[in-house]
Amino acid sequence: MSLAHVLLTSLIEKPSNGIELARRFDRSMGFFWNATHQQIYRELNTMLKKGWISTLEDEDSSSRSKTYQVEALGRHELANWMVEQSPPAQLREELMVRLRAEAQLGGNSVLPELERHLLLHKAKLHTYQQIFAKDFSQAPANNRTLYIHKMILQLGIDQEIGWIEWLENVIPELKKFDAEASS
Repeated sequence: MSLAHVLLTSLIEKPSNGIELARRFDRSMGFFWNATHQQIYRELNTMLKKGWISTLEDEDSSSRSKTYQVEALGRHELANWMVEQSPPAQLREELMVRLRAEAQLGGNSVLPELERHLLLHKAKLHTYQQIFAKDFSQAPANNRTLYIHKMILQLGIDQEIGWIEWLENVIPELKKFDAEASS
């Protein structure tokens, strides 16, 4: 997947200027795809050159802000990308490599980082649960778009719960090993 596909999806949802798009990205797509605002603007320029998007002129605006919208070529690109096959995401987590190194070197030096990650995952879970309550507690059950958005968020919630459960199991066990080594 490329940033272009993420941005095309966001712009199909709602034509936006760069600042609005970056803010919306941070609040939604940014939960599962990382990009700086500079990367977003660079990709928007590339997509403009390819004819995937265009800008709307805002006659009432005194700023130089451009509102971007998806053109037919962009819809075609996104439709083609949607039917491509991709492998399931691979866990690529630096913390797991550190933990493997810890297994060899010992010393429980990774323990503070595991505890920090536990707090971070709890915070992210709380954020996801707040979004869920705000956006989906009263959502109609027969709205396909809202259902898809809800299920994507539910996957994020489930993943955070999985991380929290895993960390809450691993941390006390590692502490036991540390206590045994001390005695």
